[in-house]
Amino acid sequence: MRTILFLIQKEFLQIRRNKQMLPIIFFVPIVQLLVLVFAANFEVKLVYVTLVDYDKSSSSRSLVDKFASTGRFKFVSDYNSEKLAFQEIDKNIAKMALIIPRGFERNISRSEFPEIQIILNAVDGAAAGIIQNYAAQIIYDYNKELVKSMRLIQTQPTISTITVKERYWYNPELNFKFYMVPGILVVLVTIIGMFLTSMNIVKEKEMGTIEQLNVTPIKKYQFITGKLVPFWIIAMFDLALGLFLGKVLFHIPIVGNIFLIFGLASIYLIVALSFALFVSTVTETQQQAMFISWFFVVIFILMSGLFTPIESMPHWAQIVTLFNPISHFIEIMRRVILKGAGFFDVLQQVWILTVYGMVMLILSVWRYRKVSS
Repeated sequence: MRTILFLIQKEFLQIRRNKQMLPIIFFVPIVQLLVLVFAANFEVKLVYVTLVDYDKSSSSRSLVDKFASTGRFKFVSDYNSEKLAFQEIDKNIAKMALIIPRGFERNISRSEFPEIQIILNAVDGAAAGIIQNYAAQIIYDYNKELVKSMRLIQTQPTISTITVKERYWYNPELNFKFYMVPGILVVLVTIIGMFLTSMNIVKEKEMGTIEQLNVTPIKKYQFITGKLVPFWIIAMFDLALGLFLGKVLFHIPIVGNIFLIFGLASIYLIVALSFALFVSTVTETQQQAMFISWFFVVIFILMSGLFTPIESMPHWAQIVTLFNPISHFIEIMRRVILKGAGFFDVLQQVWILTVYGMVMLILSVWRYRKVSS
């Protein structure tokens, strides 16, 4: 135990003396959290709309005012020609065209089915889907107001309709930051854990000091523990810093047990650090370690459910995500932080990460012994 403590002390001294590593530990996590939370945002806050109103009636103006009053739709032009409206979309001046045909108000007064046309720029399919949902909700509300006003005019009794009241659990305000911050924290501790660990061990190879350590009485488990524990502590510190910034700056509701979060994070970090140790055994330079680590991290992040729901991926990709540790820990973080899940609620993910960590650690130790023998 004393030997391990001396090795840990040595690692912290090297980290403190390395001027390139200190900014990565303390500055990068803050920038990563602040930038990614705002950049990785799929909300559509303002939609520029071009209007083609052939009806020019009070009903059509009422519908246009309904769109404008939400604050999400801004009408940038009003044409009498669909061709001109399409040119606005082609030039990317407008994202949507609202076309109201002639007879719109007449059809409403006759209790017929009035029609309108919405044309969307779907180059960005995700944004187009969100805009379509916004527009559909506005039209739905407008239709309810029309039905209500016509009931007041009619004298005969009408059949009651079903009233739907939505209630959003765990994120009542539909704040996208609440959804993104837990996932970004996972990316934060992963990058810190994997990159720094893999490059630190490879640096020993480049300097030749690892051979000096191999001929000392230091046992393999002592060397590995002394290498991994400092970065485990650093990653846990960055996680605590990220949770603090998320709570203070973004008001993230941490519903779950904070000690459970750190306990499960400690298991996940064993997976990340063991993976980094394995990378360090198959590389000879820090550049190689960085590129290989980045290759796997990018794949893990893109297939983790951070930006795209796993359920929306192809079936083969959903199977691949079962071997993606980041996806399991993101699921844990979101469920514990936002839903207040307990240990048994995430037991399946915990078992997967535990087995993953044991396998990677065994492979890393075996590979390290083979290379350094």
